[in-house]
Amino acid sequence: MTSGMYDLAIIGGGINGVGIARDAVGRGLKVLLVERDDLASHTSSASTKLVHGGLRYLEHYEFSLVRKALQEREVLLRAAPHIIWPMRFVLPVDEGMRPAWFLRLGLFLYDHLGSRSLLPGTKSLNLRKDERGYPLQERLKKGFAYSDCWVEDARLVTLTARDAAERGADIRTRTECTGLTRGDKHWTLALRSEEGSVEEQARVLVNAAGPWVDPVTALYDQSSNAAKLRLVKGSHIVVARKFEGDHSYIFQNKDGRIVFAIPYEGDHTLIGTTDQPWNYDEGPARISDGEIDYLCAAASEYFKEPVRRDHVQWTYSGVRPLFDDKSQSASTVTRDYVFDYNDQTGAPVLSVFGGKITTYRVLARQAMKTLKAALRTETDDWTRDAPLPGGGFPPEDFEKICGNYQERWPFLPESHIVRLVRAYGTDTGNILAGAESEADLGTCFGAGLYETEINWLIRHEFARDAEDILWRRSKLGLHMTDTEQKAVEEWFEQRNRVSASPETVS
Repeated sequence: MTSGMYDLAIIGGGINGVGIARDAVGRGLKVLLVERDDLASHTSSASTKLVHGGLRYLEHYEFSLVRKALQEREVLLRAAPHIIWPMRFVLPVDEGMRPAWFLRLGLFLYDHLGSRSLLPGTKSLNLRKDERGYPLQERLKKGFAYSDCWVEDARLVTLTARDAAERGADIRTRTECTGLTRGDKHWTLALRSEEGSVEEQARVLVNAAGPWVDPVTALYDQSSNAAKLRLVKGSHIVVARKFEGDHSYIFQNKDGRIVFAIPYEGDHTLIGTTDQPWNYDEGPARISDGEIDYLCAAASEYFKEPVRRDHVQWTYSGVRPLFDDKSQSASTVTRDYVFDYNDQTGAPVLSVFGGKITTYRVLARQAMKTLKAALRTETDDWTRDAPLPGGGFPPEDFEKICGNYQERWPFLPESHIVRLVRAYGTDTGNILAGAESEADLGTCFGAGLYETEINWLIRHEFARDAEDILWRRSKLGLHMTDTEQKAVEEWFEQRNRVSASPETVS
């Protein structure tokens, strides 16, 4: 059984795939997106969680990429100020590394390459007098503070997919594409999910499978995209909080790379990232002992208090599907995106290589421009001023919104309200609607996670199991005991048993 002819079928539920789905459906197209696993379950939830221009890309002369990314920072900040917010980054000057004049020149370009009205510019720092220098080693006397933004990466993917779905896109998670047949006028997709196997048809195909763009191509074409793809693993460690304040640090490493240290989940510090070659034979991306040692050593070069292996409380890794520009070092491979469009041997297909979270909206707009003739659509930039679910309020109103919800639901701790608004923005009122006491929110599993919130995530954000909620829709797993996490898993198991019971089947 099929659902009729789609205009566009997209394979891949990462940031690029959902961005294209949202842009396309907003133009009146009939859109299908399929994702084998959960949304953002791989690369798009394993980033350093920044909306940034990419300061270090300047020394590789990627001015176009940096300008494009810098221009997008405030566009995304306005669209989703609950999950994206400004952050100051402290860059110490260290002897033997890039000299102060070089850093200042780079930061001058960074301040002026893209438009900037909400984010403050670069300032020089005396790290021996400024409190942001206190956690750092005594040799570090000078530095700079500049602006970028933080983003809840997996939530950005989910909210983009939700917006696409609310506009009419067919978003199917846990749905694997097992076969592709290319006809002269359309594609036939063989799809498999827990509900069974179906076939769907679409006039145009977008391969946005990230690291798996080549295996998807192999479903219909034995020629390989492998020569165009550079798979690079990036890993991060999470430790107990290393410093006070809401700023971050960017450290120069001896190998020429940089490492970030960022406030994370209230009482933690996120440190990353690495750049390691990766191939399919390695299986799921996981941090290696060498990467842990590398990140600990890099941070310990700057912090007064060393970072040791036994400080590491959590890690995560992801694979970046970069376009292979034949750079010798993985850290110098371009982070810009490249399209491969083909309509010469049958129905059109667009394959996406590379890209970064900051430029996902621009990538989607460019994809629509590339597909304009095939889809017969206009290419106006409609997403530029369209807020994501829960957004649409001025960034400076965040505290005001939290205060309003605190007055409405005074039985909840202020920290709980702030967390909800950080995750859901103005949807917080919809989640808590009707609750007159804590008991109305259902079972509390720990870390302020109630049944009401879980049910919202199931109904509106494609959540299907405990991992989706504890590690992607939120990072509450970091704040919960093993027993509390197990209780969430058991809740889902019980729910699934009830759903599968014959008495519940009409």
